[in-house]
Formats: sequence, structure tokens, C-alpha cells
Amino acid sequence: MAVLITGGAGYIGSHTIKYFLDQNEEVIVVDNLQSGNRSAVDVENFYQVDLRDKEALDKILKTHNIEAVIHFAANSLVGESMKKPFEYYHNNVYGMMCLLDVMKGNNVRNIVFSSTAATYGEPKNIPILEEDETIPTNTYGETKLAMEKMMKWFDEAYGIKYVSLRYFNAAGAHGSGTIGEDHAPETHLIPLILEVPLEKREKIYVFGDDYPTEDGTCVRDYIHVMDLASAHYKALEYLRKDNDSNIFNLGNGSGYSVKEVIDIARKVTGHEIPAELKERRAGDPAVLIASSEKAKNILGWKSEFDSLEKIIGDAWNWHKNNPDGYKY
Repeated sequence: MAVLITGGAGYIGSHTIKYFLDQNEEVIVVDNLQSGNRSAVDVENFYQVDLRDKEALDKILKTHNIEAVIHFAANSLVGESMKKPFEYYHNNVYGMMCLLDVMKGNNVRNIVFSSTAATYGEPKNIPILEEDETIPTNTYGETKLAMEKMMKWFDEAYGIKYVSLRYFNAAGAHGSGTIGEDHAPETHLIPLILEVPLEKREKIYVFGDDYPTEDGTCVRDYIHVMDLASAHYKALEYLRKDNDSNIFNLGNGSGYSVKEVIDIARKVTGHEIPAELKERRAGDPAVLIASSEKAKNILGWKSEFDSLEKIIGDAWNWHKNNPDGYKY
């Protein structure tokens, strides 16, 4: 039996593939390479296919004995989603509809879904719990929430069981340094900071220092990408035991401010990393921290790499050896 991983050439997908292969899982990968990198994936069965091509997707599921799907394929840039809502709904929501329909037609009954903390919107409580209100403040979060609700109704009607993993700020890279984070354009804080010692930018900008936090800058919960990979495996194991569908937060349960992240990056890289203060950006919550107690208690998952120094260290190891990212 094989596991189909969609969006497997992306950042989190490629690390999850590596983790699954280490667990001796048979992996089939689908990615349209819109934003993924083919060289990030070393598998025998790779298909450059868009999920919205149902005929091609159906052929893949009929060719391989697929037991379950790990679903990463989606557009995921918050700012872009506000300017291109059609593209985000078409790719994310319609893509999910096509995937679930093909799964139904091929009697594939388990799916682990890559969701996001953006489903919560502006949190009313810290740390954020799975039962908290979901009121997204951007198109990206709204599409992910729509995908979650679609799975709920497919479960109700067709018995397709799902685990939705709502994670916070993914960061870091595989310890071997062979794969890592390579986005174009880059929007994540840690790789943006590391572009300074890589001499790709002169300084890093800090957007606002008047938030109600200890040092006035935004606080975020960072989770190592390999901890996310292990969580997807734990979620699959959970579904293999015929458990009910469920939703889990994934984070470290502790937050670091923007200034703290910059300071740790300075320590890790040995570079000065100049920072310049700018005005707040619209829609940036002061604090986003996850409670992952549910995932720990039910999935038996725990983060192995919860030190931000380790997370940034692994990211730096990848970036300094691959300053221009993947070759293709």
C-alpha cells in the first residue's frame, strides 16, 4: 500500500516525504511544480500533475495501490491571496473538491490535510485552542477553512476520514542540509533575516515596536519543519487505527518576538544583521501561540526540535550552502 503526497515538491511536503521514506513508507508524489522544486524530491514515482486534472489524478490512483493521501498542494501566500481570490479559491478549494471526488471514486478513505493557523483569524485567547472561533481575516485562511469544511461533509456522506493539522510558523530545514526552504518570493521571517548574512539584502525590517508584548514586537510560535513532518506521520497512524476525523494545532506552545528571532539569528550566523524599524503592517496580530496539547495527548506527537537556535541553525546550514536555493 502506498501513500499519495500532493504538493510534495514544496517546502513542508518535501521534508515530509523524507520523513516518510525513513519510516519505510511507499510514497507516490504529485506536484504541478507551480511553486515546488523537483530537485527537492527523491522518489521513484513523481507525477507533474495538477489536482484539477481529474482524469490524470484518477489514472495515478488506479495505477498505484493508494491507501491514504497527505494533502499539501495549495497556494499559500496571505498577501497574494487578497489580490487574487479567484486563483486561491480555484486552486485550493476546487483542487480539494477534485481530489476528494477522485479519492471517493477509488475508495481511498483517509486524508491528512495541511491546514493553517490562518483559519483562526485574530485570536481571542492565547494559547489558541482547536475549539476557538474560526474567523479568517484573509482569503488564504478562508480557503483553508472551506477545505476543512468540505472534508467534514465528505466524511459525513462518504466516510472519508480526515485529520486537519493547523500549524503555525514552519521554519528550519532537514538536519542533513540537503533540502530546505526555497520560496520565490520569500515572505517568511527567518529566511528573510538570513538573506542579510547571505548579502542578498542590506537589512531586515521590523514592522512595529508598539505592540502589547514584552519588547513591543510581534510574537510568533515557530515549529521545526521536521516536527511537522513527524506530525503528518502520526496523523496517518491515527487514521490507520480507524479513529474518527479530527483537527489538531501544531506549534511549540511558546512564542518568540521579532527582535528575539533577529538576535538568535545574529548569534547563529555570527553576522551583525542590521534591523530597521518600519510602521506596523495591517492585520498583524500581536501574539500567535498554539496549544498543541491535543496533538500530544491524542496523536502521541511531540516536538523534538523546539529550540529556536536549533531551528535557525538548520535553516542557516541549508541557506549558506544553497544561497540560490534549488537548481530546478
